[in-house]
Formats: sequence, C-alpha cells, structure tokens
Amino acid sequence: MISLTPRAAAQVRVLQAEQGAGEGRLLRVFVESGGCSGFQYGMSFDLPKADDQVLVSEGVSILMDSTSLAYLSGSSVDFDDGLQGKGFEIRNPNAQSTCGCGKSFA
Repeated sequence: MISLTPRAAAQVRVLQAEQGAGEGRLLRVFVESGGCSGFQYGMSFDLPKADDQVLVSEGVSILMDSTSLAYLSGSSVDFDDGLQGKGFEIRNPNAQSTCGCGKSFA
C-alpha cells in the first residue's frame, strides 16, 4: 500500500483540474531505472493498464504496476510548497540509501 498525505492529495486534485487530466486518467506513481542512486521515482497522469493495481488514498485513485508496488510498499507521498519548493516527496521505508535531491534511491 502507498498513501498520500492530505496536502499531497489536495495538490494532485489541483493538478488534475489544471491539466485536464480527466477522461479516466489517474495518478500513476512508479519506479524506473535511473537517477544517481540506481532507481528514480516518477509520477504522472495515465490511463489504467491491464496489470495495474488501483489503490485509493485520501480519495485519490493511484495506479501502480507490480514492480513499482514492490519497491514502494509502505511509502507515503507528501507535498511541500514551502520556501525550499520541494514539491512532491516520497518517503520510502524500503530505500537503503537516497540521493540528496530525494528523487532517486537504492
């Protein structure tokens, strides 16, 4: 399971409205090879695929493929719009190490 904080869920709703992400497009949270630590996080609006799992947190549907879910199980997604302007931040208890920017992990 992956969860969104209330701030992250609110920001996802704002982005969906701004980008016109309707028409069945849901939030996709995923892991892909790359970044300075081996893997990097990604988020986009996408249509569901046959092998996706659909999770719901704070009323927001989240698409995840099985590989990403294995790496991100137990993670939470927050949104920080403070002075540092970080944006979305994934807190992953499975990461053994992370890079300074917080966008990649090992």
